[in-house]
Amino acid sequence: MERTGSGSRPLFPKGPSFTIEDFSNKDFIVRDFVDSLAESAVSFGRRSGPAQQPFDPKPLIRTFENALQGLGNLSEELQAKESDLLSQVRRAEIQHDQTLDTLGRKLDQSINQFEALDLTLNNPNGNERGSREAGGNIAVQIGEKLEELDRKRRRALDANFLIQCWLQVSETGELTSLHDIQRQGGSENKVRCAVIAHQLMRISQRLDPASWGQTNGFHRNSVINGDTDVEKRHNTREILEKFCETLEQDLLKQFNNSYRKQNFDDMRECAKVLYDFNGGASVIAVFVNQHQFFIDRDQLITDEVTTDGETWEQLADPDSDPPGVEPSLQSLVDEVKIIMQEESFIIKRAFPYYETVLIKFIQRVFQQSIQQRLEMVLEKANTISSLAFLRSLHASRSYIGALVDDLKSHGLTEHPEPCSPQISQTLDQQMEELFVPYMMSNSYIDREKKSLEELFNSLLFKYNMYHSRRKKAPTGFMASLAQQTNQLMATAKDAYLERLESSDLTPTQKAMMLRVAGVQETDKNKNEIELSEAEGILSTANAKRMMKWLAESVRRTLELGSQNETPKDVAILLNLLMTNMGQVYVETALEAALEKATSQENTKTEPDLSYLPSIRPAVTIINIMSRFINIVLIRLAESNTTVRRSMEAQTKMGIEDIEKKAGSVMKSTVDVIVNWVTKSLAQQKKLDFLPKDELGVVESLQTPTCTSICLFLSRCTKFFSQAIDGTNLEVFSSELALEIQRLLFEHFKKFKVNATGGLMVTKDIAKYVATLKEWPLTKDVEAAVELLTEIGYLFIIGPEALRERSRNLASGSSGSTKRLVKADFKAFVQSRDDAKTVGVQGVLSGL
Repeated sequence: MERTGSGSRPLFPKGPSFTIEDFSNKDFIVRDFVDSLAESAVSFGRRSGPAQQPFDPKPLIRTFENALQGLGNLSEELQAKESDLLSQVRRAEIQHDQTLDTLGRKLDQSINQFEALDLTLNNPNGNERGSREAGGNIAVQIGEKLEELDRKRRRALDANFLIQCWLQVSETGELTSLHDIQRQGGSENKVRCAVIAHQLMRISQRLDPASWGQTNGFHRNSVINGDTDVEKRHNTREILEKFCETLEQDLLKQFNNSYRKQNFDDMRECAKVLYDFNGGASVIAVFVNQHQFFIDRDQLITDEVTTDGETWEQLADPDSDPPGVEPSLQSLVDEVKIIMQEESFIIKRAFPYYETVLIKFIQRVFQQSIQQRLEMVLEKANTISSLAFLRSLHASRSYIGALVDDLKSHGLTEHPEPCSPQISQTLDQQMEELFVPYMMSNSYIDREKKSLEELFNSLLFKYNMYHSRRKKAPTGFMASLAQQTNQLMATAKDAYLERLESSDLTPTQKAMMLRVAGVQETDKNKNEIELSEAEGILSTANAKRMMKWLAESVRRTLELGSQNETPKDVAILLNLLMTNMGQVYVETALEAALEKATSQENTKTEPDLSYLPSIRPAVTIINIMSRFINIVLIRLAESNTTVRRSMEAQTKMGIEDIEKKAGSVMKSTVDVIVNWVTKSLAQQKKLDFLPKDELGVVESLQTPTCTSICLFLSRCTKFFSQAIDGTNLEVFSSELALEIQRLLFEHFKKFKVNATGGLMVTKDIAKYVATLKEWPLTKDVEAAVELLTEIGYLFIIGPEALRERSRNLASGSSGSTKRLVKADFKAFVQSRDDAKTVGVQGVLSGL
């Protein structure tokens, strides 16, 4: 039964159809699959019947039954496939196990074979013990034999080729085979050519002595079969030397071309060949001599040293700081530093034997460029002054030394590591050789000594001139004592004048010497120049200038001189210091002061103590000099015990001599003052303490003698304080006060004193005591001075008071400085005009 309409439809619809691929899709969802089955069944039922029919489950049942049947068929199909795959897997596993078993047996068999072979090689005799310890490694022995056979083979080939080359050069005069190898190029072929050429040279010496100018029993003319035939031979020596020269030139040319192209690998190959050829001397010479640095510097080496005049004047001025190294030398050293660092990089890459090349390069730089410029600088400095030469030498040494230290720390070919010991030794050696001409023997320290003597003589010229003009004591002990110092002073003065007139004295140095001496060039006769009193006075400022010059010299000596010679050098400088500052300068002033003091010991006029202020600068200068000697000079001589002890003894003796002279001046000053006070006390009138006018006594303060003495002592106080201070002033004042106290003590025993005169005595003593106590005194001396006041009381108190004081008298000899003794008490009391009275006699008799 068929329907018309939209299309034909079967009576019983087919169930859903699906395959395994439908379930293998990644997007398959069971719920969607069930929903699609149900939807297909429901849709069919709705289309086949009228609308609004009751629910009919049969389509669903049929649909799901068909689906279950289809799924069952698919499950059976899958199980069949799974069974087939499992069977295939089992068969593959069995085959795999069989393959592993076969391979295992083969591996065991290979191991056994290898062990048997190893045992056979190491133990051919069948002994299983000690084979390896005995060193019988057959494989190694076989390898060594093979290498030896290979070497013999190569030697045989080389010998064959060498004989072939010798036959060619001796018979035909050509080196065809060597030229063929040379044309092939390459480093190995060039090395081989060089080696063979050297061997041919040795063969030529032995087999062709005629070409080397030797006979050795060989005759070039031979007679054969009665026929005279002159055998034609070639001069093998000339042929081989020409070939070697050509080969060397080719290699050098190739090296230069590679250097311009910065082809370091090719440069290294050429350098290696030339080293095997002639020790590398030619290639090193080419590299060093043709370096652009030496070409440029050779053109500039003739340039003059163009430092401005102001710098040279500063260099020659001892009071100004050294300006440093000369600019052209500084520029050269700075350029050398850069060139050395750059070229060391190239040398290491271009030469297998780079240390040898670097040593040659360093030697060329120092011995040619630096040495020539250094000589020009020092020659120019020497035309300025001796001090300019020494300062230039020191500055140059310091700057070049800094260059050497920088190069060592940079490392050059070993950068960034420090230099190798051989390169460091070369740098130090070149550094020392630069300055050997200026440091040989005692040449350097002699220059330093001469320079300092010129400076000291210039500075002390007017001082020496002044003291040479002062009036000397004609005879006596003091004249003989000062004779040595006078001779040194005269020698220094004459040396200065002689140096000024010297023909080799440069204008700059002459101007410096005149300026330091304070002398004008217009002064024609230097011996007749006008001098002031100030020229003969010690100056601490001048002493400090001398010490500064000496310290600069010590520094140069320490840095330039040899460490072993330092003690001897500083000993020379110490002697110079002790002579010029100690004897010529300080001792001359002290001797002048001593002479002036001695000349006034018995003067009839009030003494002039204006010489005393020279003591203070003398003491200051000696302290400065002593500290410098002990802290600097003697410590620098500690490495040489003998020299150090000699310096200590010389210093001690010199300082003691100066201290003795200073002590003599102060002692003579005490004598001068005591003598004048004694003379002044002798002017005391007999009636000064027996006045009749009581009103006049009351109005007057002191006697004229007391007034004049106290004024004199007050003036002396000013000079004391200008001369010495501290403990020295206290000791000197105490000694002088004690002497004056003793004079006054004896002085008042000589005069009769009445009651009114006792007041005058009291006033005089009070004035004396007040004057003496203005000085810094020790406690004992101050007590002795205070004892003078007791004397005044003895002249004004009554008999009862005298009896009371007599009970506190000390026992002992006259002149005690602590308490009055009976003898002195009796002497003073007997000087009273009422000493004959009963009361006073009673006191005296009670003693």
